Amino acid sequence: MASYSGGKDSVLAVYRAMQVGMVPLAFIITFNIDRKRSWYHAVPEPVLESVSESVGVPVWLIKTSGDKYSYNFERHLHLAKEKGAQVCVFGDIDIEGHIKWCTERCESAGLEAMFPLYGCSREAVVNDFIDSGFTAHFTIIDTDRVNGDFLGRQLTKKALLDIEAQGADICGENGEYHTFVSDGPIFSKPVEFAFGEMITEEKRVILPIAAHTS
Repeated sequence: MASYSGGKDSVLAVYRAMQVGMVPLAFIITFNIDRKRSWYHAVPEPVLESVSESVGVPVWLIKTSGDKYSYNFERHLHLAKEKGAQVCVFGDIDIEGHIKWCTERCESAGLEAMFPLYGCSREAVVNDFIDSGFTAHFTIIDTDRVNGDFLGRQLTKKALLDIEAQGADICGENGEYHTFVSDGPIFSKPVEFAFGEMITEEKRVILPIAAHTS
């Protein structure tokens, strides 16, 4: 199984795990019950269902508030263990606090935490993501670090150069930006989606993902 955010790092981690023969039981996705969107990447349920259909992997939404986040995450890991999961894949690269949290949650459920991107350079990760043929768009920008004009743009090599020119981490691992991945090698077809109206929230600008309507 895999912890799936819908962003580039979690998607690349899943892809690498599948390349070595691992078969995901499910994608677990933490879901903010107050905002009715996934935590951190703010993707609504209908779009997550479209991801599930395209990739061919069930999505388990961990519907939770912030104060019960860890508890509910562990509870779903226990359920996954009961259904035969042995490993949970995460997209973390090198932030030890994040890796420690994930590892502790898995240990409590008797699962192995796997980090396919761990120890790779951030530059190598984001370039491998693009070179592998994935399509992602910028959906959240920390305007203290990156120009808000990136919002809605596709993540490309040119975009990476523009981010680097601003002195920011091109991988966005420190929260400079978040992305939504809609197509690539693990998808059977592109995930259709739309952008909502831009939201300004303290030092962040957000371009909400919405279900595509014909």
